[in-house]
Amino acid sequence: MVPRTSSRIPSLSRSALAATLLLLCFSSNLRSEQDKKHHHKQDVKKEVERLEQRWRTAQLAGDVATLDRMLADDFIGISMSGEVHTKAQQLDRIRSKRLVLTRIDLDDMKVKLVDSVAIVTSQALVEGTSEGTPVRGTYRYTRVYRQLPSGEWKITSFEATRIRPSRSATGKQAPAGTVVQEPQFG
Repeated sequence: MVPRTSSRIPSLSRSALAATLLLLCFSSNLRSEQDKKHHHKQDVKKEVERLEQRWRTAQLAGDVATLDRMLADDFIGISMSGEVHTKAQQLDRIRSKRLVLTRIDLDDMKVKLVDSVAIVTSQALVEGTSEGTPVRGTYRYTRVYRQLPSGEWKITSFEATRIRPSRSATGKQAPAGTVVQEPQFG
């Protein structure tokens, strides 16, 4: 006589196998969704980096039409001297040549995404004139983009801070009372 095996063991094994397969399918789908989100986030960051380059190119060319399209109507810019500029004021400064930038070298750019907002921090070596006075310096800035329901990105805010050199090229401290002209770019 052949010993009888319990029918419970095979049914438990089948249940465990089914649960394991279901878990594997779920985790694979979850990983796939996470990969899609990661790739989408990277694509958005690259898009914002391209917008930063478009802004730079338009600023150097004095292309007010492109800058106008890129700025949100409620744009607020704060210059490194603390002046606040609206969209209209910023565009007028460029249109009237009160602000002319001839060099903008970007470095150390980072893009942080929070829902439909992109926060860009970067360093820029800037040369040009502001109100007719030559300017040159290195600045850290933050530019904030907001994505509209249409998918278009608009610049809503900008702020820059000058990175002051601690010593001159000769290795000596800059003389007390030295005034450095602060360009008010945005």
